[in-house]
Amino acid sequence: MAATMKNVDEIRNRVILGEFGVKNVHTTDFPGNYPGYDDSWDMEKFQKNFRIDVVQLDESSMEFDMVGIDAAIANAFRRILLAEVPTMAIEKVFIYNNTSIVQDEVLAHRLGLIPIKADPRLFEYRNTGEELAEEEGSEIDTIQLQLKIKCSRNPRASKDSSDPRELYLNHMVYSRDIKWVPIGNQADVFADSSIGPVHDDILIAQLRPGQELDILMHCVKGIGKDHAKFSPVATASYRLLPEITLLEPVEGEKAERLKRCFSRGVIDLEDVNGKKVAKVVNSRLDTCSREVLRHDDLKNMVKLGRVRDHFIFTVESTGILPPDVLVTEAVKVLMAKCQRFLSELDSTDME
Repeated sequence: MAATMKNVDEIRNRVILGEFGVKNVHTTDFPGNYPGYDDSWDMEKFQKNFRIDVVQLDESSMEFDMVGIDAAIANAFRRILLAEVPTMAIEKVFIYNNTSIVQDEVLAHRLGLIPIKADPRLFEYRNTGEELAEEEGSEIDTIQLQLKIKCSRNPRASKDSSDPRELYLNHMVYSRDIKWVPIGNQADVFADSSIGPVHDDILIAQLRPGQELDILMHCVKGIGKDHAKFSPVATASYRLLPEITLLEPVEGEKAERLKRCFSRGVIDLEDVNGKKVAKVVNSRLDTCSREVLRHDDLKNMVKLGRVRDHFIFTVESTGILPPDVLVTEAVKVLMAKCQRFLSELDSTDME
């Protein structure tokens, strides 16, 4: 009976990586699925088991553990980060002059994908109705940027030089050349903010003497679901926490081979009575390549699994907002969705 309960616990809590497949990937935590287990929703139990541990955080990336939730909720956070946390991005490009070799539509596309550093929480969504589509933006919903640059010959260049960087002035157009043009009272409201491209070294175009760009751009608030340029993250992903269990002692040459089968830092060798013995040091670093299963004399000594409710999240921001702020905003979006759903249920019940 104890062995049976242990097997059920493994099915419920672990994904097993086998030689020819992956087991226990289906959802089983719902009432009545297993006799003797109460899987009904319990808020106190959830609060007790749920936790978030921040592992690494800097201005551009974040890694944290989300423990005690279902994969559906974890995936909801991932999708919201990718597609529903709003940002500001270039939506309209007014090209007054473009004599470069880059076509207008290609240039507009390149400009649209440049991340713009501006807090979207301080702006409103632009009204996109057909009757208002041609209206000018205002200080509460639009950021205006300008790119005006012309290439010319460098009079101080050496006659024998063939280096474009010495021969020409302004021949490389970078995102740093884009300047913010305040609308209305924006200069006062955003006096402490440096609105403009997040990175100043993004190459936009290359010019030659006589060629120029004269462009006006309007940035508006949007979400990644409408266009990828509004996505606030370069990547947002998660993986299950790896779990590596040695079923029997692994010594000598086998231990050294076992160590090489995993990512660096996962397996270490310790000296026991003059013998090298394998020891699992940090299974978190494993990439779950299953390389060990190729070795006939090692594959039955190791059990590879993943913890079903332990998600390792990696969030890399484009620089518009810090990654911890993005995660907080994603939580707010999910809360709003849940509240809207509950309101719909209440209105249905009243009917």
